[in-house]
Amino acid sequence: MVDVGEKPPTRRVALARAWVRFSPAVLERVLAGRGPKGPVAEVARTAGILAAKRTAEWIPMCHALPLDLVELSFERIEPGLLEIRCSAACTARTGVEMEALVGASCAALTVYDMAKGLEQGIAIERIELLEKRGGRSGVWRREG
Repeated sequence: MVDVGEKPPTRRVALARAWVRFSPAVLERVLAGRGPKGPVAEVARTAGILAAKRTAEWIPMCHALPLDLVELSFERIEPGLLEIRCSAACTARTGVEMEALVGASCAALTVYDMAKGLEQGIAIERIELLEKRGGRSGVWRREG
């Protein structure tokens, strides 16, 4: 791990996303909460929050952070394409990018698991950081 002990704690915020691609009819069922295993978005939201809180257990060199906030949102951005966004925030000596990425990733994997009985060709795409704020480097936003 990197030694962050000399860095001052500052407010850190990160936003990540993951895309999940389905047939449009399956996405309709997912958004309506009618998956074969129950309400897809609610289960995926809970899984994403739990995963973000345990990022240091998923990613070996991550510091365990005292998260103040983890939020997930689910939005259809085109027919058959679900965007999952995860934001994470805390006051700490290191950033929360990995927590946001792990939250979005786990939520996408949970959506896949919850909907795989409806369609075999589901794809998880574009897991990426969209924005981060705080610390020495200030604000960063993905272009486009």
